[in-house]
Amino acid sequence: MKLNYKIIFHFLGLLLLFNGGFMLLSTLVSLMYEDGVTFQLFISGILTLIAGLLAMVFTRKHKKEMNKREGYIVVSFGWIIMALSGALPYVLTESIPSFTNAFFETMSGYTTTGATILNDIESVPKGVLFWRSLTHWIGGMGIIVLAIAILPLLGIGGMQLFAAEAPGPSADKLHPRITDTAKRLWLIYFGYTAAETLLLSVSGMSFFDAINHSLCTLSTGGFSTKNASVAHWNGDPIIQYIIILFMFLAGTNFVLSYFAFKGKVQKAIQDEEFKLYFKFIAIFTIIVAAIIYFRADITASSIAHPMIWGEAESAFRHALFQVLAIITTTGFVTADYTMWTPFLVVFFFGIMFLGGSAGSTSGGVKVVRHLILIKNGFLEFKRTLHPNAILPVRYNKRAISGDIVFNILGFFILYMLSFIIGALVFSMFEIDFKSAIGLAASSLGNVGPALGDFGPVNNYAALPPLAQWWASFLMLIGRLELFTVLILFTPFFWRNR
Repeated sequence: MKLNYKIIFHFLGLLLLFNGGFMLLSTLVSLMYEDGVTFQLFISGILTLIAGLLAMVFTRKHKKEMNKREGYIVVSFGWIIMALSGALPYVLTESIPSFTNAFFETMSGYTTTGATILNDIESVPKGVLFWRSLTHWIGGMGIIVLAIAILPLLGIGGMQLFAAEAPGPSADKLHPRITDTAKRLWLIYFGYTAAETLLLSVSGMSFFDAINHSLCTLSTGGFSTKNASVAHWNGDPIIQYIIILFMFLAGTNFVLSYFAFKGKVQKAIQDEEFKLYFKFIAIFTIIVAAIIYFRADITASSIAHPMIWGEAESAFRHALFQVLAIITTTGFVTADYTMWTPFLVVFFFGIMFLGGSAGSTSGGVKVVRHLILIKNGFLEFKRTLHPNAILPVRYNKRAISGDIVFNILGFFILYMLSFIIGALVFSMFEIDFKSAIGLAASSLGNVGPALGDFGPVNNYAALPPLAQWWASFLMLIGRLELFTVLILFTPFFWRNR
């Protein structure tokens, strides 16, 4: 079957329309704060809208059918098109004159990685900062999921796109119609964002800082409006606890939030993945907090305000914040964890591979995959003793098919292979070992802060241009969970059948 190229370009045009619309929203923020770049942001939005409109007009006569192959192409190239067009506001406002740097910043935004090349964030115009945060928010739930809520207006079904955008092991749906699922997810997403903005504003943040940090928290992104990230508010524990709460919610399966709002709280808290997610956070926080509390020789590594090491609340708060920031791949920073102890450096590097829940906005491998791998590993011991026994892996009291287990095993192997190759390529740019493995793990897991020269108090400005393109590629395949992008590099994918 030949590819329906017209519907592919038609949909890419629709994505450009969305992107242009959000750019115009940033233009209004720029106008409100009179930051001097309103015209440039307006031109960026108009150019993107025109490109999208032309693509839709020239492909308006297309077949209203989309198969799986076309779905994968739209998702993968959709993210690339969004990043290419999304770089315009940075380039035209000269906030980031280099296109390579601008593309890296934009891809980091849409993939909710949160790695930045900006040395002085606070000098960037407010309209551009708002656009920067919006790229997180758009990418958080997935621009594709947003778009499929509109597809019925075009007479196009969206199931293929949902499968490609969210290829995790969970098949839970809120509603049998995929467009209604997308709408419900976005309603929860928007509601959480509004709630955090209100709470942060009431707690002492300026409204501008509050809305930007809310956009970046719910998307598990990590861009901040301050050079010191959330450490800027180390003297305001309430602000940090609010961000902690919403990082936790953002790293939880949004389907469970829907069940909780419908009164099915028991169903949400009994979910196996949620219970393991909660246990991981609790255990890891206790470990980190205990080391901080009892190691009086740890150097206070706060960026903006001195931390009173040895105090139980301070140790607990910074431990919980940084554990959540890494597990959920949000990447906000309250302290430089690479300065704590060698054990904690390795510890935080390890949890970069964990990730939040499936169905959340976080990156990484995801907790449910680790859970099923662990269960399957234990069952292998039993199968060795009882080779004729039928011992299926169970999740939430239901047997999982062997195909799903094999898919997860394949994903994990491919993920680790991508990490190794990623680190090897970074090392080719004369980046030291510690920094190279940190960059690979952080980019692939969409974490943000890495290790070594690219740790939590540093940025990615020193990364060579070619290495930035490589990091952008790792961010993309990590955000779309490997298969969606890598399948495009296989010869059989492009064969007409």
